[in-house]
Amino acid sequence: MTAPSGHAPGQPGLAPTWTSSDKDLVGTAIGSSRLWYTLGHGIVNEVYSPRIDIPQIRDLGFIVADGAGFWVEVKRQADYTLSTPTPGVPLPTIVHRHPRFTLTLRLCPDPNREVLRLEVELEGDPALRPYLLLAPHLGGTGWHNQAWAGMHRGRRMLSARQGSFALALLGVDADFHDALGALSAGHVGESDGWQDFARHGCMRWNWGEAGPGNVALIAELPPRTSLALGLATSPQAAATLALSSLAEPFAVVWEQQRIAWTDWHAAREARCLSFDLPVALGEQLRSSAQVLKTHYDKTFHGAMVASLSVPWGNQGDERGGYHLVWPRDLVECAQALLALGGEVEARAVLGYLMATQNLDGHWYQNQWLGGRPYWSGMQLDETAFPVLLAVSLAERDALGGMPVADMTRRALAFLIREGPSSPQDRWEEDAGVNPYTLAVCIAALVAGAELLPEAERELPLLLADFWNARLEDWCVARDTELDRAHGIAAHYVREAPKEILACPTALRRHLAIKNRTDDPCLDAAAQVGVDFLQLVRLGLRRADDPLILDSLKLVDALLKTDTPSGPVWHRYTGDGYGEHADGTPFDGTGQGRGWPLLVGERGHHALARGEDPLPYLVAMNAMASTGGLLPEQVWDAAPLPKCGLLPGRPTGSAMPLAWAHAEFVKLAASHALGRVFDHPAAVWQRYAGSRADAATWVWTPGAQIAHVAAGRDLLILLPRPAVLHVGFDGWEESLDLPTLPLGLELHGRRLAATQLDGRRMLDFTWQWREGTWLGEDFHLDLTN
Repeated sequence: MTAPSGHAPGQPGLAPTWTSSDKDLVGTAIGSSRLWYTLGHGIVNEVYSPRIDIPQIRDLGFIVADGAGFWVEVKRQADYTLSTPTPGVPLPTIVHRHPRFTLTLRLCPDPNREVLRLEVELEGDPALRPYLLLAPHLGGTGWHNQAWAGMHRGRRMLSARQGSFALALLGVDADFHDALGALSAGHVGESDGWQDFARHGCMRWNWGEAGPGNVALIAELPPRTSLALGLATSPQAAATLALSSLAEPFAVVWEQQRIAWTDWHAAREARCLSFDLPVALGEQLRSSAQVLKTHYDKTFHGAMVASLSVPWGNQGDERGGYHLVWPRDLVECAQALLALGGEVEARAVLGYLMATQNLDGHWYQNQWLGGRPYWSGMQLDETAFPVLLAVSLAERDALGGMPVADMTRRALAFLIREGPSSPQDRWEEDAGVNPYTLAVCIAALVAGAELLPEAERELPLLLADFWNARLEDWCVARDTELDRAHGIAAHYVREAPKEILACPTALRRHLAIKNRTDDPCLDAAAQVGVDFLQLVRLGLRRADDPLILDSLKLVDALLKTDTPSGPVWHRYTGDGYGEHADGTPFDGTGQGRGWPLLVGERGHHALARGEDPLPYLVAMNAMASTGGLLPEQVWDAAPLPKCGLLPGRPTGSAMPLAWAHAEFVKLAASHALGRVFDHPAAVWQRYAGSRADAATWVWTPGAQIAHVAAGRDLLILLPRPAVLHVGFDGWEESLDLPTLPLGLELHGRRLAATQLDGRRMLDFTWQWREGTWLGEDFHLDLTN
């Protein structure tokens, strides 16, 4: 056998991409190993280490060939089955079948090392041999990788390095003898192993080195071998880990992990409520529990990424994908962990959030595990959700002594200063007043107030009452063409422009839909979404409120699609986040598809209305992959088999979506309890699902209302001490009023309704305590 040598031609190779997000399974070890793996199309996809936000390979696949012109890449023939010992135990056996062979792959992560173990067995035509294809993407990129096909301590080895990250792959037989055959390194699209087979029908190249660039490695294997992919800071260190793991029989490691995962499920089931689900749904619950556990990092305890995938990842090399922390998704998952008996994990999530809260009280839109921001947007619900997690733990007497008052104080102060309009909604689209965001913020203000010293509770409750009282004034369109066409009186809008706080006609303004090539130029009143259902879920409105039911009628008419898997809902009118109509991937624009997690949200409303939520769980389960993974979106148009797009089945969006699994778990918990699981008790106690009657209206620099209703007090609220200069009806009878500390480091002055009665206009400005005048006058209409 000729030893590999020389530098492969074609540097740096084609522009790198990630793999499809259409995953079969995700897994990790129960143990100290900091490695996570994903499977897709019957092969290994991204492997992450030493953190769950750092992918190190693109994929690890196989070719089967006879050396005489016949060859098959198994992921492309797509004739395989996947099985696990039981649902929720991620130890897969993958069987690829072909008329000439059967290729069986068994996977197991080493519990103590950053090593992924694989058993490979080829049966059938004795002329055939398996070949391993490995695409390093070390440090989260396909650029600048170096690869070697060579020797390590007398054994053949594939290795690669990029910066401070490295990998090594070695193989042994049953007697620990070297099992790798011919080796080669190459540049993707030019001199890699796949190109070798495509051009020659067999493996002819034996290049010893490739890169820096987009590189790939290939190795010939015997019909049966045990492989180990090690990840470390150098190829030598990775090889040491891999060989140490190979010294332990695969069957022994596999059985240890089977027992460990089985014991983990048994322990959590002993701590949580009895779900009492049909068998298929119980199996999906176990799978969802395992998916959530797998998305939990082992360095930054309490951190969870949104998905171990990159939506439409085979279109580019962006590292971020969904393996980032979104505070909203993180809290949704933490509450699901609570439902699964995971109080320890939920407390760790809260601790992580406390550690990554910014000084002004908010959290980043999303971030790497260490807290460094990735995108720079701002979503107010992501500041409210951590408060609701603290509340959920407190309601269960499960805070364990965690001092949450300071976190809560800063978060609520931020909501009060910046709300109720958010720079982005939960879909990271438009700025404005959104029913979902507003519901979460009001709930955080009410329930979070109980986590504060009693002297600081009045202000957040006052703001919550005011926002709750004005919610329909801001977020409801009445007697529109859309309403008349569907026989309803009014509906909650998807998003109201920020100007709605001062201008009642703002709903007539154009609200851009930014993820389409052709903005339909709809005004805000003509756009509907599913977000208003959060008002019911959090106890602000009753499930049978006529306005809720009218809005639901509109949503079911415009956003619902029936699929073979069950009904599914789009996010909002005209959404463009999804594949194009011809099945080509989302590329910044597209056409929105149905979201399984919205099936769960719809199920929660059904439960709140006294209906059986089980059909919604059945639908979500039917939308899952063979391995029990719930996707971000499912296809809900005519089938496109050539694109792999079938109605009710996963698209190329993120899969799994941890938030979708959390929603399945919480709907299952709600079904078992007969009530909404994540419903804050304090919110229902205060409002009982009804609109508040706020005695005090509030003006802030961030929410400049334009009028005050008759008979209402007015609170002018500022971020720091000042002297208000106040006048009436064109600065008549002006007076100076020092602000007072109101808690949460906010300051303000209340004007009683008796002071405002009989006036047409309130005029005011202020001088900061240090002596600087604001330099701007404000005027409030008192005649409405």
